[in-house]
Amino acid sequence: MLPIPAIDFSAPSQHAVLPPRSRDRFAPRLVQEVPKGEIVSTHDQRQLRLRSIDLTDVDALRRCFVRLSPEDIRRRFLHAMSELPLPMAQRLCQIDPALETALVLVDESVAPAEIRGVGRIYVDEAADSAEFSVLVEHDWSRVGLGAMLMKRLVDDCRRRGLAEVWGYVLLENRPMLELCKELGFVRRLQRNEPGTAQITLKL
Repeated sequence: MLPIPAIDFSAPSQHAVLPPRSRDRFAPRLVQEVPKGEIVSTHDQRQLRLRSIDLTDVDALRRCFVRLSPEDIRRRFLHAMSELPLPMAQRLCQIDPALETALVLVDESVAPAEIRGVGRIYVDEAADSAEFSVLVEHDWSRVGLGAMLMKRLVDDCRRRGLAEVWGYVLLENRPMLELCKELGFVRRLQRNEPGTAQITLKL
């Protein structure tokens, strides 16, 4: 009868694969979620998250509209509106990335989080241009948010290779006109729409 060779259990074989310990096998996996967008600061050091708009923003967008003054609404939409209808809010939050960019400034210091500013462009492929619009909540104005949104939108238009970006602005909206002038926009009065100017930036 052949002798049975001794086996050394003190050291594992070079080819042996040891199973993980039970505490590792059954421990819950920790998934670290990367927040969308980026944190930006106002001139007075308040923090907001700048990111792309999405369908989860519908309710926050409608709440933002409620906080706007009639003057703010008229400056943004160029006419009076008493509320932002749900279908319109859903449309504004569901964009076509090929033809639109929409950025929101979200205040996460409150619950639920609130939208304090919105900037967007609509691309006209036939004209090789994009129309812009920017809206900042009154209590968050004059702290650099409008300029921040405008610069991001202009950068996006350049990334798309467009020839120009333009928008309609009421002549009474002096802060927006001054901002666009600083960014190099040229103003043209609208003869058929008194009190309104078209401002254009060649890219």
